[in-house]
Amino acid sequence: MKGSKISRRDVLIGSSALAAGASFSTKVISAAPPASAVTPALVEAAKKEGKVVWYTSVDLKLSEQIGKAFEDKYPGVTCKVERTGAERILQRIGQEYSANVHAVDVVNSSDASHLVYWKDQGLLAPYLPEDVAKYYPDEHKDADGTYASFRVFLCVIAYNTSLVKKEEAPKSFGDLLDPKWKGKIVKAHPGYSGTIMTATYQMSRDLGWEYFEKLAQQNILQVQSAADPPKKIALGERAIQADGVEYLIHQEKEAGQPVEPVYATEGTPLIIGPNGLFKAAPNPNAARLFQSFCFSPECQQLCIDIGGLRSVHPQIKEHTGRTPLSKIKTMKDDAAAVLKNSEQIKARYVKIFRV
Repeated sequence: MKGSKISRRDVLIGSSALAAGASFSTKVISAAPPASAVTPALVEAAKKEGKVVWYTSVDLKLSEQIGKAFEDKYPGVTCKVERTGAERILQRIGQEYSANVHAVDVVNSSDASHLVYWKDQGLLAPYLPEDVAKYYPDEHKDADGTYASFRVFLCVIAYNTSLVKKEEAPKSFGDLLDPKWKGKIVKAHPGYSGTIMTATYQMSRDLGWEYFEKLAQQNILQVQSAADPPKKIALGERAIQADGVEYLIHQEKEAGQPVEPVYATEGTPLIIGPNGLFKAAPNPNAARLFQSFCFSPECQQLCIDIGGLRSVHPQIKEHTGRTPLSKIKTMKDDAAAVLKNSEQIKARYVKIFRV
């Protein structure tokens, strides 16, 4: 793990100095625009443009299903899904805009601080879908209406049920410090994963860096992506994951693998993946139509049913057999603080874990 590659935080360091303390950016430029309903005029204008281009880090299966559902609902408007990792999306948009190429209409990133950065650079257009205005809590929508929480997921502890009995399984982050788990834990790296960067910020804020110093004494198996720990425990390579994406644990479990999530008593890190649209979108009307669709109950239900994600839209139905998000104690997301403190977080983590 040594010699880590340049990340988006290396690119952005110094670009923005945003204050901490709110879920999204605390820098209010003006005020949220009025709520926008989907009207026949908007649909017709979108059809004249003919397509919308969506850059997203949503898993391919889900992103393609969302694109298809949009096309089925609005015939004549094609959804071109450009799916890749969040870091690559950031780099691609930066390269395109540097070359005065405006190809993207709507963007989604699993790292909410990307949206904070794009907003701070003046690249995002204010647009407030009616569903967001009516149903989304303030902490899940930007004060200026430039983006909102399109997808929500958790970064959880989990264990292999073949290797760990339920009554002996950890129930908290503190439990992971028990000597019996030494050499049995896998965890991902904040220098590679935006999800883990966000989770590390929340945990260091709420539990203190002393927690990580103690965890580092447990002979942790260090991996890169937040998707890696669920795979490792499903294969039995480790008994416990200290962090990793919840939806993969559920998918592994539903596929018959011996895994079980744990919602820590201290609170589980909450990860936000916002959607926003660009001022220079080549298809602005199709972009608005697609943004409204993304926050509709129909699309949010796809996120639940196909992607295994969470939603803050009150009209969705939680996946059968899963603990409702409202029943889980979560840590507070703060994308602006992650952007501001990411280099410090990464450096301290590397120093503690020596990776």
